[in-house]
Amino acid sequence: MRKNILTLFGAVFGFCLIVIVVGSYVIVAQTAITGDWHADTTKQKDGKIYVQFERRTANGGRNQNGSNYDYSDFEGLSQNANGPVNFRLVREAGTLDCQGSFANGKGSGTFTFTPNRGFIDAMKSRGFDFEKAGKHDGDIDERLFTAATVNVTTKLADDLLSANFGQLGVDDLFKAAIFKIDGQFMAEMKATGFPNLGMEDLVKARIFKIDADYVRQVQEMGFENKDFEGLVKFRIFKVTPEFLNQLKAEGFANVSSEEVVKCRIFNIDADFIRTAKAQDPNVTIEDLVQMKIGVRRSGR
Repeated sequence: MRKNILTLFGAVFGFCLIVIVVGSYVIVAQTAITGDWHADTTKQKDGKIYVQFERRTANGGRNQNGSNYDYSDFEGLSQNANGPVNFRLVREAGTLDCQGSFANGKGSGTFTFTPNRGFIDAMKSRGFDFEKAGKHDGDIDERLFTAATVNVTTKLADDLLSANFGQLGVDDLFKAAIFKIDGQFMAEMKATGFPNLGMEDLVKARIFKIDADYVRQVQEMGFENKDFEGLVKFRIFKVTPEFLNQLKAEGFANVSSEEVVKCRIFNIDADFIRTAKAQDPNVTIEDLVQMKIGVRRSGR
């Protein structure tokens, strides 16, 4: 009976948590997180490698994080890897130890993630509580796993805080890491005349390639726009400074962002405006839109 109990204890010891009682303290050491990785070098430029890490979450879902990495991010991985490989991704939030193989520029295998508990305290001292669930919810290890793969660091946290952008949360750290938002970008965008921008706005700015230079170019041409969403629409519909210059040269300097966007949607360019003005010098943007869709406003 004693032998069976010892055997059972050994199985439980190897599979579950290790609980060590020291006086009145309980120390819990969790088992490492495991998952799969896939890599592809065939479509990458500038010497980068695309790697995706995937693991099952506690609720049965999947946590997938894929990104383009520099080879220098990994310990033990060469650019011409072929055959069996063992490499590591060492981050502040934890370390991923990877095993597998490469063939013809593609690789796959398994990984083990070991969280760094010290990272939690370091972030909490800066006002970022990783133990509170947010959009990147799940257990704390899942949040640390995501933080490691996208490279959320204390340096990033300090940099964002230095911009005095306002209250930031853990989810903002993830967005900043994923979309390459730093304190300098935050300060520059804030200085362009949009003091109330939030992190979601900065994410849009990165996605649609809106920077301080673009904002200044738009403003210098007389299309000053206090509505940030107007600039987003400009980028979505490919409103360039050159196009704005064309409108200004044809007498449309004081038009709204919505009218500018309409010109792009309906392909109203300088040639079309000149032709329309030859018939009616007082033609408006709305008139031009009507002409493009084959309707002429009455009374004109």
